[in-house]
Amino acid sequence: MALVYRKQLDNRTAFALWKIEETVEELLAQLQLKAHERAYLDKMNEGKRHLHWLSTRVLLRKMLNTPVYIDCQIDEHGKPYLINFPHHISLSHSFDYAAVMISEGKEVGIDIEQISSKIERIANKFMNDSEMEFITDKSRDEHLYACWCAKEAVYKLQGKKNVSFKDHIRLYAFQYNEFGKFNADLNVNGIHRAFEVHYEKFEDYMIGYCAAPEYGK
Repeated sequence: MALVYRKQLDNRTAFALWKIEETVEELLAQLQLKAHERAYLDKMNEGKRHLHWLSTRVLLRKMLNTPVYIDCQIDEHGKPYLINFPHHISLSHSFDYAAVMISEGKEVGIDIEQISSKIERIANKFMNDSEMEFITDKSRDEHLYACWCAKEAVYKLQGKKNVSFKDHIRLYAFQYNEFGKFNADLNVNGIHRAFEVHYEKFEDYMIGYCAAPEYGK
């Protein structure tokens, strides 16, 4: 397919969505992969995992608008980062879509999820009691997905393991609309960080994203 949605958040921060309709071969043809990356793909089960990994890399190339090799590495916590570009990045995927967020100067986090009624069954695993109190019956599934994507975005931005969505990430009450923003706090290991998290519905998917202040500000 190609890039289907792009949103510029400021002059150095943006995110975009890619609808995955290509084959593995068609996506591979748009990338310059090194031997270790091809070896990683060879170990991966074929199917959606292949397509998700490749499509996030193709979308990253489109957003950076470069013909050169992009050295994208994963740190010990599983957070992706770039060796030969100054941008912070965050990657996500769900079913037929891949999402990438990039920024020069700001840590970022993004999550995309296909909306389903199954979210209700696991809500108490990632929402605390005070958060469940502001979830309304109208658009309940969407409201819960906005919360899940927000917490996932904060988790990806901070980039460390051993963070509990329920115990360490707190969301402040907000009324659900098809797009909006609200405040969130991360409190873990004596560290407190505050974020403004944005969300929006895209077709039958929910997107949550956030960007931290630039370093030194």
